[in-house]
Amino acid sequence: MFRLIRGILAAIIIAAVALATAWAALALWYRLPLGTIPRGALAAGFALLGLAVIAGLFRRRALRALATFALALAAVVFWWSTLTPPAERNWSPDVARQVTGQVEDGILTLTDVRNFDWQTPEEYSENWEVRSYDLATLESVDLFMSYWAGPQMAHMIVSFGFENGERIAWSAEVRRRLGGGFSPVADLFKSNTLVLIAADERDLVGTRTNARGEDVQLFRIGVSQDTAKALLMKYVDSANSLAAQPQWYNSLTTNCTTVVMALIRTIADDVPLDWRVLANGYLPDYAWEQGVLDQSRSVEELRALGSITPIAQAHGITPDFSSVIREGVPLPAVN
Repeated sequence: MFRLIRGILAAIIIAAVALATAWAALALWYRLPLGTIPRGALAAGFALLGLAVIAGLFRRRALRALATFALALAAVVFWWSTLTPPAERNWSPDVARQVTGQVEDGILTLTDVRNFDWQTPEEYSENWEVRSYDLATLESVDLFMSYWAGPQMAHMIVSFGFENGERIAWSAEVRRRLGGGFSPVADLFKSNTLVLIAADERDLVGTRTNARGEDVQLFRIGVSQDTAKALLMKYVDSANSLAAQPQWYNSLTTNCTTVVMALIRTIADDVPLDWRVLANGYLPDYAWEQGVLDQSRSVEELRALGSITPIAQAHGITPDFSSVIREGVPLPAVN
């Protein structure tokens, strides 16, 4: 029994040291403000230290090895805690501005609404606008899922519609530096910050259907006006908070889906945790189970009816883009 307990304890310690070593080595590699060679040397050095400690667990000086490792890890953790998200950098133009909003007499005014004209993913005409919306006329919420890496992963966009036909789409995105890109691994290690984009659908959705050719699916959401308004204002509050205090983007914990789920949990009584928040390509299945999609059709039928990329490409990015892509997409009854 003693040997069994000792073996289990050793396995736990080895796993903990291995995970801590991997995290610290990658953090040093991605975030040290040094050249490639010194960064690589320090990251490799920490990795070798971790391996030496694991090997040392089977010798008499195991406690000394663990103490050395703990001190080195503490130094990395302390350095890591000093990294703060920057407010100013040479941002890529499409994420250069953080939208902000204010409400006065029931009118929501958004500053720095993006309305770019995209020719290709790299070529576009820049345009930032100030737009106002009468919250009393808010009438719909829609979900766009843009599949860019197979059926498991998608980018999530939430759009709010008003009685006059105006729509404002929201997207949580990586705030990349000019010339930078998105890396799921690097963005686990404080490489980029988070930005909330509010944009015209012809921009935010159109760039994915037409410029990038991604498989975009539209799902109409059945919620009351009060719920829709509460969710929209959570977006506005979050945008204002980000403008005042930047936040790191994280591929697992702070991404396009987790941000939205966090917002929803602030206005809903019960939103169960689910693995599909991470494998977010399956989020429509989760939404259907929660009863916010049309229950008279299966998720597979809703996906087929809401597959808008062929329609958008055939029709083009015209002024009636938002109404055209919604033709034939069922709107569920409000519970």
